Amino acid sequence: MQFSRRFVSVAAAAALALGLVACGGGSAPAAEGGSEETAKVYKIATDTTFAPFEYADTDGTYVGIDVELLAAIAADQGFEYELEPLGFDAALQAVQSGQSDGVIAGMSIIDARREVFDFSEPYYDSTVCAAAADASIKSLDDLKGKTVAVKTGTMSEAWAESLKDQYGFTTVQFDTSDVMYQDVIAGNTAACFEDTPVMSYAISTGNVALTIVAEAASDSEYATPYGFAVNKGDNAELLAAFDAGLANIKANGTYDKIVGTYVQSVG
Repeated sequence: MQFSRRFVSVAAAAALALGLVACGGGSAPAAEGGSEETAKVYKIATDTTFAPFEYADTDGTYVGIDVELLAAIAADQGFEYELEPLGFDAALQAVQSGQSDGVIAGMSIIDARREVFDFSEPYYDSTVCAAAADASIKSLDDLKGKTVAVKTGTMSEAWAESLKDQYGFTTVQFDTSDVMYQDVIAGNTAACFEDTPVMSYAISTGNVALTIVAEAASDSEYATPYGFAVNKGDNAELLAAFDAGLANIKANGTYDKIVGTYVQSVG
């Protein structure tokens, strides 16, 4: 399969343009001339290592496209939040159980998830890919009889599961991307399946010695947009605020500035 797009890093994003801090959010100003009411602080779950969307920088501050978009939207709409880096599968479970109010974690909008979550308008388009460290693996055909790594609960895992009988490989699950990558580099698994912009970013920044060997077709069910989500029927006001803020930051250029800090489409 051929690549539908490439992404390369254009900045290390060591400092956030919007003056973000870890686990913080925008605060609505107190009403003038009256007693200050305690504002609701939303708990927003996210992944732990999913660069360039969310990851910890060298001082432990969480940065990335999702982190900055959320901060910009909260500032635009005047709501407060706490960021909860839990891991992807745990983040989804936290929202479903009511422990978190929403989730932003490079989460693909698909019909099966719509049954349990209410989604925002899409904020990023993505597809999925397979990557290997061994130069002898050049395509999915070379995975026959081998074990591949997948990340629990992700669209890339679903793609791998849909292919394993056809190409004769088995899968093993991981909770985080970084551990999954290292398992492949160490030779314990032959390849890993991941979202294309995430894998492309990791390769382009020199963080992982992997090569993309296959990508889902851009018109397939595995090419899906990302969305912010809340538990179905809950936190409608938060979801509405996210959508309104997203529209505003797209209109004023903040969205393009944030995304352009981390990735640039080059094909």
